[in-house]
Amino acid sequence: MKELIKKFVPDWLLAYYHKSLAILANYYYGRPSEKMVVIGVTGTNGKSSTVFFIAKILEEAGFKVGAISTALIKIADHEDLNATKMTMLGRFATQKLLRIMADVGCKFAIIETSSQGIEQFRHLGVHYDICVFTNLTPEHIEAHGGFENYKKAKLKLFKHLESLKHKNIKTQEHKNIKTIKKVIVANGDDKYAGEFLDFKVDEKIVYSITNYELRMMNENDKKIKAHSISYEKDGINFKIGEHEFNLKLFGQFNVYNSLAAMAVAQSQGIDLGVCKQALEKVSGVPGRMEFIDKGQDFKVLIDYAPEPESMRQLFETIRLHNFISENNRIIHVFGSCGGGRDVSRRPVLGKLSAQNVSIQIITNEDPYDDDPAKIIDQVAEGAIKVGKILSENLFKITDRQEAIRFALSQARSGDLVLLTGKGCEQAICVAKGCKIPWDEREVVRAELKNSSR
Repeated sequence: MKELIKKFVPDWLLAYYHKSLAILANYYYGRPSEKMVVIGVTGTNGKSSTVFFIAKILEEAGFKVGAISTALIKIADHEDLNATKMTMLGRFATQKLLRIMADVGCKFAIIETSSQGIEQFRHLGVHYDICVFTNLTPEHIEAHGGFENYKKAKLKLFKHLESLKHKNIKTQEHKNIKTIKKVIVANGDDKYAGEFLDFKVDEKIVYSITNYELRMMNENDKKIKAHSISYEKDGINFKIGEHEFNLKLFGQFNVYNSLAAMAVAQSQGIDLGVCKQALEKVSGVPGRMEFIDKGQDFKVLIDYAPEPESMRQLFETIRLHNFISENNRIIHVFGSCGGGRDVSRRPVLGKLSAQNVSIQIITNEDPYDDDPAKIIDQVAEGAIKVGKILSENLFKITDRQEAIRFALSQARSGDLVLLTGKGCEQAICVAKGCKIPWDEREVVRAELKNSSR
């Protein structure tokens, strides 16, 4: 139905429809974003983790917090996995959640804000105060008609922030009215950071682990920089100034995600001591670098990593932290998404995986109305081109649970079974809009229990 509408309804009329819904939803629920400080997190990778870390720091500082991300929906003390299969919810769903957050006393709302959501004007009617830019790499290129359009979609959020009037809300003590400043937080090590900082707001904070940001910052902009970074088997360690952080998280990307969250905290007057207390309590984000341990003699790691750059960073993290010895193997269960999403990346994923793992098991991810076998074949093409051999170190298994079962059966002591593409998503999307209930973590736990390994 959606495809038919897109085919026969003019773009200008669709845009008017989406804008109207956004404005209507905002007023229907009583403009709830006016009652809280709203933080939008956008970029290609790291959005969900950054949302999670910001929420934990704000809670440590004593605030009630709401959050909407690909991974989780949080309203104060209540957290649920996001079962919608949408990064940015529809306009009425978002406004309804913001209304509930405001009603229960949340002072902050954090929204993972996607490029496709922005293109459909889901951000309109949301009064943002802080916008965070994590990074930008090619993704959803076919949906946007090119990388420049993808980048422009992201930039619209920051233009939206610039255009908004300053918000006046009650303080924590409910005694005074406070004018909320507009803030941009950006990853200074990303080559596109300058474009995302080029908007008129009250404060700009750049985070970094290199000196790149020094060449792009105005002298009045603030910065937060990590140094003395080390990657250990139990997590990441780094310093900010003389403050030392020892986190139970993995990968350079989580250094960046932590810095983004601390930059947001800095904009709200929260000191690094509180940030340290909060982040050192975090053992991980659901479905992001999540190990499953049921006593087996090999490692099982689940990560979202649906596109080439996040997968590349994942393999780099595995090496940095020495998750396996040179004598052990990585057995990779993965696939690629259907529904017209970046068809060109399918063989790229196959090639990238083939270059980093011993055994590949290519399976279903979210085919939507596409032919699952065709998607799997296209991923396999990339693997075969760099030397993987069918039925020897490359296997095609359409049923994802069967693929996982096979992977676990192949694992030897000390190996790593890696599962990517789903994370903690709660469904596999198949033809005609149907969803198969799914939680990769629970499937793995059940298979490990059944195998008694």
